[in-house]
Amino acid sequence: MTAPGQGQPTRSVLMTGCSSGIGYHAAHTLSARGWQVFATCRSQRDCDRLIAEGLQSFRLDYTDPDSMQAALDAVLAQTGGRLDALFNNGAYAIPGATEDLPTDALRALFETNLFGWHHLTRLVLPVMRAQGHGRIVQCSSVLGLAGLKWRGAYVATKHALEGLSDVLRLEMRDTGIKVVLIEPGPITSHIRQNSIPHFERWIDWENSPRADEYRNNLLARLYHKTAPDRFELGPEAVTKRLIAALEHANPRPRYYVTKATHLVGAARRVLPGRTFDWLAARL
Repeated sequence: MTAPGQGQPTRSVLMTGCSSGIGYHAAHTLSARGWQVFATCRSQRDCDRLIAEGLQSFRLDYTDPDSMQAALDAVLAQTGGRLDALFNNGAYAIPGATEDLPTDALRALFETNLFGWHHLTRLVLPVMRAQGHGRIVQCSSVLGLAGLKWRGAYVATKHALEGLSDVLRLEMRDTGIKVVLIEPGPITSHIRQNSIPHFERWIDWENSPRADEYRNNLLARLYHKTAPDRFELGPEAVTKRLIAALEHANPRPRYYVTKATHLVGAARRVLPGRTFDWLAARL
């Protein structure tokens, strides 16, 4: 999707999860590049803050289909019925051992991290089909490529997203709609802090057979992290890949971000299964 020429309409993008981190940085950057950005958040308070900063913002909650439809309707009313791109980004995590993860917690996480993305994408696709082009960009993760301990719930949603997006990309080949995955590694954001209420709601760690591991490992990382993770980059690294995914005439199916993603992606392809498990268990 190249820059519009004289007389052509401004490119438009609907983005989710824009209150902070990746979505926040990307919304401001794309707006500065001339995109008509619709930066949505789950909380109206965050939307009001973005509006005060000069962005167009609506409330959109992946667990609330009515909010998704209302946000899309508001976008189309301002663009004359067009939408060039959708950036699915909003997500959260529930850290904890998989054996301690209640099934209802996993259902709740899938509702936001996968089912909501799918619902919004299906709302947008008829618009893009009618105009003959569009971009669906999915913010996945290095955890969509490989599993790491304590992250089973998030890993499950991102692996599911990877598979669903790959199939959607194949099915859209004859439509002019491009489907792209972005796979960040560690990125400076609020996802760790935002996961604490979900951990406290769902994980009964004190009665876990792994209680000592929680005390000696996860709790310190969750509540007292001070230094950046190894290979951590700022959200601008994701924005750079997003720009390529949106503006290149023929974008790649997936874009890795950070050395961690490149290393894990390569290791997953070339190492025997047992060797990779040995490595992943130490990360």
